[in-house]
Amino acid sequence: MNINMPTSLAGERYQLGQLVGRGGMAEVHVALDTRLGRTVAVKIMRADFANDKIFLERFRREAHSVAQMNNPNIVNIYDSGEEVVTTETGQTEHLPYLVMEYVKGQTLRDILKVNGALSQRDAEQVMMGVLNALDYSHRMGIIHRDIKPGNIMISEQGVVKVMDFGIARALDDSAATMTQSQGVVGTAQYLSPEQARGESVDMRSDLYSAGCVLYEMLTGRPPFTGDSAVAIAYQHVSEVATPPSSVVPGLPKMWDSICAKAMAKDRQNRYATASEFKNDLLTFMNGGVPMAAAFNPLTDLTNMKARKQAEMTANTVAMAPAGETTATQAFNPVTGQFEAVPNPQNGVATKTRAEQRAEAAKARKKKQIIIGSVVGGLVALLVILGVFFMLNKSDSAADMVEVPDFTATANISEARVEEQLAAKGLKLDAREDSDSSKPKGTITKQNPRGGKKVSKGSTVSVWFSTGPQSVAVPDVSNKSQDDAKSILEAAGFKVGNVRTVDNASIEKDKVVSTDPAANSKQTEGTIITLYISSGMTKIPDNLIGQPKDSAIAQLKQAGLAQITIENEYSDSIASGAVTRVDPGVGSTVEAGTAVTIWVSTGKQQISVPSVVGMSYANAKSLLESYGFQVTVSGPEDGTVTDMSPTAGTQSDSGATITLTTKSSSADNGGNGGGTSSNNNGNSNSNNKRTTATSSKTSSKLSNI
Repeated sequence: MNINMPTSLAGERYQLGQLVGRGGMAEVHVALDTRLGRTVAVKIMRADFANDKIFLERFRREAHSVAQMNNPNIVNIYDSGEEVVTTETGQTEHLPYLVMEYVKGQTLRDILKVNGALSQRDAEQVMMGVLNALDYSHRMGIIHRDIKPGNIMISEQGVVKVMDFGIARALDDSAATMTQSQGVVGTAQYLSPEQARGESVDMRSDLYSAGCVLYEMLTGRPPFTGDSAVAIAYQHVSEVATPPSSVVPGLPKMWDSICAKAMAKDRQNRYATASEFKNDLLTFMNGGVPMAAAFNPLTDLTNMKARKQAEMTANTVAMAPAGETTATQAFNPVTGQFEAVPNPQNGVATKTRAEQRAEAAKARKKKQIIIGSVVGGLVALLVILGVFFMLNKSDSAADMVEVPDFTATANISEARVEEQLAAKGLKLDAREDSDSSKPKGTITKQNPRGGKKVSKGSTVSVWFSTGPQSVAVPDVSNKSQDDAKSILEAAGFKVGNVRTVDNASIEKDKVVSTDPAANSKQTEGTIITLYISSGMTKIPDNLIGQPKDSAIAQLKQAGLAQITIENEYSDSIASGAVTRVDPGVGSTVEAGTAVTIWVSTGKQQISVPSVVGMSYANAKSLLESYGFQVTVSGPEDGTVTDMSPTAGTQSDSGATITLTTKSSSADNGGNGGGTSSNNNGNSNSNNKRTTATSSKTSSKLSNI
């Protein structure tokens, strides 16, 4: 189902801008709230959620609840709704969306991917922000359910912001009706054991996920990894994570205890509240001994397994009879405690523990009798078969040999295997294992297995790995994200991150490239990163000072063919080169945006006015008003007798004019003549100045 995405929401109140993020269930746009005049972030949910009425109803309720929260470490929710959109078939659908606070910064996931593990102090500061957010939300009765680095923003000011409260809850309640299987809600690397088992969760599930995030901040990797989400989930339930100090040498071992307590398999052994978690962090970072120091993860795991086994094998217990007032226990997410809840008056009676133990012992005894009978019968059968075998045994036992175990031997050649088998009187059947990811020539399996007795002359099949299979990465450029994912997965690859890049030649939301690159040989199962076009392009950085034709070619190559050229004088840039660009160089614009470039016509040419016969002071003032520099050869209180360049010459603005002067005190007649000449000179100069100005104006008009 292809949906025409709108350019605005809520009756054009929210004008959608650039796509800044895309995930499995939503995409995020920067938007302008035209009513309040502020920048916001709009998260538009995936189209297939629109058909799920349960999700839509839960989405509305959760959005309303989360909008009531006001905490500096929680991304504020301003608004929510559903936008009516039209599919390509003409049908109408509802797209749910959230209007959120716009946080300019990076996700913790991106920071960890680029920088690796954080310092202890930075990890503590980030975790304090996360726990502040969880402490507040838990007191409000809201459980996040999907705490992970991708949902933790770090603003440019260093403020920690937790996102996506309520989304996981909405997904969880609608999982049974989703068009795509959601499994358990949450990200595999950060699932609590109870989430992995599909059990109900409380706020301690969030604290487990927070412990996983703390582990990754300290080590640079999640506590559990695997080939699939199922494998990772199994580890969360059944295995203890490698201590952080074993991953990062020199890291204080107390971090091992804090992470282990936060990630306790039995939630009753975890931190009871986010506040308790915070206090332990502060105690340790201030030099004290946290309460986590007494926690033993191995004991926790053992007790958890024993308790789960007991729950699985326990008999079904009847309910309490009417009139009984025995209290049951219910977990309160606000207080973080299990509280007594009275039974209703018409309940069913519950048997005493002594009665339950007696019935359990009776059932075990009965089970043991049945098992003993079956085992006894099998033993008798085996004895009969053994006697039969011994009676019919031939002397061929002397010809039996033990098959060598080659699978446990590293770096052994086929020739050596054949030699060892021949020494025992056995034959080699060498086979290729093309499905193995082990290095070429490695023995992957054998038949019969090592240690088994066979008769001499028997054939032993041994499989040698042909090496990991390399497959060319398909070229999915210009494909939609969904089509590219289908093509890559069909070729045996996995699609990982999806990133947005500026590209003028590729249509918006189509694939630009992949990493690893198309047509490169990669082993099956390699994770491929998709780069999706944003439909934006960049004004080249190096246009200023470039020849006009070169600048135009670069702009067209960037997808900017609508170019306007203007001329202007420039004292610093050579004629024919670009002086400035609008929009400015380095700015990001939509492909096809109109661009104006200004081209230098060189320095402005000015006609030199005549100043011969004028006093030096008047001549200098006049020439400087034209933009010239003035030097003098002779007395500065004299009269100009000559000039270079001569009057009427066309010179660059800022050029130097050299004046030759003669002292005006030589004779009185000269003074009078000088005065007359000066007057005439001023008159002529004024005329020429007018002419020059007029010429200058004409030059500018002709260039427009």
